[in-house]
Amino acid sequence: MEVAFGVLGGLGLFLYGMNIMGTGLQKVAGERLKNLIGILTNNRFMGVIVGALVTAIVQSSSATTVMVVGFVNAGIMKLTQAIGVIMGANIGTTITGQLIAFKLTAIAPIVVAIGVGILIFSSKKKHKQIAEALIGFGILFVGMDLMKESLDPLKESEAFNNALHGLNNPLIGILVGFAMTVLVQSSSASMGVLLTLGSQGMITIEMALPILYGDNIGTCVTALLSSIGASKTAKRAAVMHLLFNLIGTAIFMLVLRIPIEWAVQEISKNDVSRQIANAHTFFNIINVAILIWFAPLIVKAAKKLVPGEDEDTNGLKYLDARIIETPSIAVGQASKEVLRMGRLVQENLRTSIKAFITKDEKLTHKVFKEEKRINQLESDITEYLVQLYNAPLTDMQNSTVTTLFHTINDLERVGDHADNLAELAQYRIDNKFWFTDNALDELQIMFDKVEHSFKNALIAFKNADPKVAKNVIANEQDIDLLEKQYRANHIDRLNKQKCHPSSGIVFLDVISNLERVADHSSNISISILDALENK
Repeated sequence: MEVAFGVLGGLGLFLYGMNIMGTGLQKVAGERLKNLIGILTNNRFMGVIVGALVTAIVQSSSATTVMVVGFVNAGIMKLTQAIGVIMGANIGTTITGQLIAFKLTAIAPIVVAIGVGILIFSSKKKHKQIAEALIGFGILFVGMDLMKESLDPLKESEAFNNALHGLNNPLIGILVGFAMTVLVQSSSASMGVLLTLGSQGMITIEMALPILYGDNIGTCVTALLSSIGASKTAKRAAVMHLLFNLIGTAIFMLVLRIPIEWAVQEISKNDVSRQIANAHTFFNIINVAILIWFAPLIVKAAKKLVPGEDEDTNGLKYLDARIIETPSIAVGQASKEVLRMGRLVQENLRTSIKAFITKDEKLTHKVFKEEKRINQLESDITEYLVQLYNAPLTDMQNSTVTTLFHTINDLERVGDHADNLAELAQYRIDNKFWFTDNALDELQIMFDKVEHSFKNALIAFKNADPKVAKNVIANEQDIDLLEKQYRANHIDRLNKQKCHPSSGIVFLDVISNLERVADHSSNISISILDALENK
């Protein structure tokens, strides 16, 4: 029982350390990690590089693959891109095994001490993020050492040794590796246990290789589970991951097992843990080198296994809950989705204005329909941002999420005013109200200024441009003055009986709604300036 508690405690520290280190590295990488997605093309070779780099940072191939499923589900990554990233993730995950095999246990307490020292005595955000990564790195090796010490008494256990002898059967080894990874939901943790057994001389490289292959298959389960309820395309991404590892395992078990055993033994003759780490690296690099040329066939096979087409839900385009596992990327995707919502609102505002001027009833109904879509989008984005807000964010990311909350609220209100304008247009059509040429000219001038102001608010949001944001704020004051002037002009026309009183009420309601749109455009710009000041 003491051995079991020791191993579980060590494994727990290992997983916790790996998680802390991955979180710290993500924060240190920050925008650079987010920008990696921006360089993705249909070039699967570039995808391999991106997948390897992202996995090296987040410290989990499962997390990267789940994120890929999220990107595919959100429609921002094609299967031809996803296959390269998935292959690269398998290479990136070998870094953890290589680090462990260096046996840095002796310096782990020092690394933790340095990290804690930086955390306590430095006030710089970047330093604290580096400290977080160092502490996680140290805890990881402390956990490895605890597992090693706990397993030491089992060397003399006849029952345990008999159980290990069962691993001489390759099929049993694959099943054990698969089960270990599914149980702890981390191939790196399974590798940690395997490397610990190897360092204690409890298993040989011949016994370890099938377990290692089983680990790689087991890591597919996380992505497969994640794809439940996702689009068919996302399911195909998860299936591609499974196919890649299954085919790779078959190639190595049937053809390359003996050559790999010989190669790693020649490189590290008396160090089984180093042999295992090298075998893990060789397996994934060679597997990618072979199968990358057959990537289109793997994509086709996934489409055959998951047939059918996705329905257009007309909902979120850039967001998926799986992406929250990597907050730096999720924040960027949330910004894209908010900008997309802004453009839908802009188009609906333009349509409502045209409906009023041209008295086009079809356009009013189009606005009403789009307003429902915008409201649903606002609700979905808000729900996503709440989840993202609870993720481990840097101060800058936290500030960005807060800005997004404010922005979607203002966008939704602009959408409401567009809906109001469409209702006024419908009221004008139903009652056959007419306006003087002067009134229509004034409305057109105000329409143009307000639409231009809202458009610039979106430009300022997209580019984080303080100059454009300040211009929007200044224009809001001009629009306020214009609204007061046109209100006075129209009251004068009413007094002179140049237009119908009911038309006058509609006119005043229209310019009031337009003035409020300018206010919300200004609010968006103020939020942008506040966020820029907090950087």
